[in-house]
Amino acid sequence: MRVRRDRVLAVPAAEAWAVVGDPGSLGRWWPRVERVESIDQAGFTEVYRTRKGTVIRADFRIATLDAGREIRVVQQLEATPFARVFSAASKSAALEPAAGGTRVTLVLDQTPAGTARLGAFLVRGAMRKQLDEALDALTALLERPTAAS
Repeated sequence: MRVRRDRVLAVPAAEAWAVVGDPGSLGRWWPRVERVESIDQAGFTEVYRTRKGTVIRADFRIATLDAGREIRVVQQLEATPFARVFSAASKSAALEPAAGGTRVTLVLDQTPAGTARLGAFLVRGAMRKQLDEALDALTALLERPTAAS
């Protein structure tokens, strides 16, 4: 199941890419990511903290990187708690010029596993909410007034 959301941000593409294209900045704008570890050219690890305080790590492999335009990462699910929920999961961000700034398109592509398939409509709603929260955080981060303004 694939969910896509986009928004035009009033910033130049290079400024948006400096955040969107840098896995190390995900903790600043991607929902529930506390920090990112083990970043290299092949991938990275997102660190989440549950409401109960438990730390969860999710490993991602960089599948597509078109500098300045698109990044797509695939979650490594094998032998993780996420494998009970998804048989495949990826996310991507793409940038393109738009009137007034840069269009940022975020996509979550997740295939529910096992009984999780029965709640697909709930999962789709959660995916939409996650992407909307990410775009809200990006907007706040990138369009904030500068000291010179």
